[in-house]
Amino acid sequence: MTTSRHRVLVLNWRDLWHPEGGGSELYVTEVARRLRAAGTDVTVFSARYAGAPTAETRDGIRYRRRGGHLTVYLWAAWLLVSRRFGRLDAVLEVQNGMPFLARLFTRARVVVLVHHVHREQWSILRPTLARFGWFMESKVAVRVNQGTPYVAVSEVTRSELVALGVRAQDITIAWNGQPAPPSFEPPEPATAPRVVVLSRLVPHKRVEHALEAVAALREELPGLRLHVMGSGWWSENLLERRRELGLDDVVTFLGHVTDLEKFQELSSAWVHVLPSVKEGWGLSIVEAAQMGVPSVAYAEAGGVRESILDGVTGLLATDQDDLVDKLRLLLVDAELRADLGTKARIRSGQFSWDTTADTIAARLGVAG
Repeated sequence: MTTSRHRVLVLNWRDLWHPEGGGSELYVTEVARRLRAAGTDVTVFSARYAGAPTAETRDGIRYRRRGGHLTVYLWAAWLLVSRRFGRLDAVLEVQNGMPFLARLFTRARVVVLVHHVHREQWSILRPTLARFGWFMESKVAVRVNQGTPYVAVSEVTRSELVALGVRAQDITIAWNGQPAPPSFEPPEPATAPRVVVLSRLVPHKRVEHALEAVAALREELPGLRLHVMGSGWWSENLLERRRELGLDDVVTFLGHVTDLEKFQELSSAWVHVLPSVKEGWGLSIVEAAQMGVPSVAYAEAGGVRESILDGVTGLLATDQDDLVDKLRLLLVDAELRADLGTKARIRSGQFSWDTTADTIAARLGVAG
């Protein structure tokens, strides 16, 4: 007798190939690939974007795309109610601020994955949209999903969810895994101070703070350079800020890079900076750590307090002036930089996508 496969639907407002895709989408993709490899039938539903097909299959995973940034949620509700996804055993709902509220539209088991609570990000948007979004995330989703199993990517995120009213016993932690770098011969570290940023270019990532820090340090650190990897709709604003600061010959925007280019850049850098308002974890911190490069980030940026062990694998800053001070310290103190980088590399080996996927599979009820 043959046993039918478990069927899992993943709801995420973007997929990995979306122009605004980032760490959250990589997380989902790595988990989906492992679920599929273990024999689970996986469909990922997300918004459409320019040039994207409405349906395709990659690595045995079906991808379906409808709607835009906001209408994707309405499409998901309609397709669930009309059973267009077919028989489902479980739904993994990725809540990136705005919830899908899948529990209202399906009888399948629903698990809610949260990278971080978006209180700070909502404040960046127009007031009306910000109030609506925060109401949906902090009130409606919590009420609708009462008793629903949650997965958080850090203890910080778990505590934020509990503060909103989610029961602690409903939340399981599944940390980000360690990305596998391509095989390459690492270049020698840059001979002059080099800082790197790996980030989507959107307002809440605050890449401007990295530019401003380099501007503050350029006179005392001859040859200082900043390389920014990533793309996004905020890029023109960052280019304008570079011009205003007179950093055209100091800051290089590399745009979207391949995995090989990413790890080559990281391995030649002295320090990685993540000045984001909020991160559920900060995957780029672990990617830099794999190359033995310590990171500097803001202590109040959520999960970075776990991806960086302050004073051990990197440094956490209290405000923008302190970010400059922490960056200066790592750039001028080669011994400290090497010590933190070595410990960061060792710690990065503790994280595995296999462990992440196993945890989520158990929550979905498709393990084994």
